[in-house]
Amino acid sequence: MSKATPATEQMKKSGRPFELLEYPYDPEAPSIGLQAAEALGLPAAQVFKTLMVTAGDEAVIAIIPSDKELSLKALAHAAGKKSAAMMKAPDAERITGYKVGGISPLGQKKRLRVFMDASAQAFAFMVVNGGRRGLQIKAAPADLIAVTGATLAELAV
Repeated sequence: MSKATPATEQMKKSGRPFELLEYPYDPEAPSIGLQAAEALGLPAAQVFKTLMVTAGDEAVIAIIPSDKELSLKALAHAAGKKSAAMMKAPDAERITGYKVGGISPLGQKKRLRVFMDASAQAFAFMVVNGGRRGLQIKAAPADLIAVTGATLAELAV
């Protein structure tokens, strides 16, 4: 199967270093992020999940550690909105161009504001979805922040 996705293409075009990591995706896993971390032998705190959220009337992306939950209140505050809610899967797929389980913060159909949990800065590298189920991108947090234009905030609880 091809490893090229819009996410990997965006990283290539950025010129920033990254690695691709593959793992056997389990559609029955209760947590895709935790399953990816376990399959890759990485700490769950270093494997980040991409969540699609509606903040006010705006679609935004939240990137948080796979072993944490998103504070919708914190995300709404970071986005300058009064409220935030998780996006329904069909809407997330339509907006991003990716299937749930393969949603990457990179290479989405439309450029959205990205908010990343500040804990990412503690790591030499972090892992985010590569745009396909079972494919992850490993890169330095600073590089992912630069490529996605992410705003750092305390988002996870």
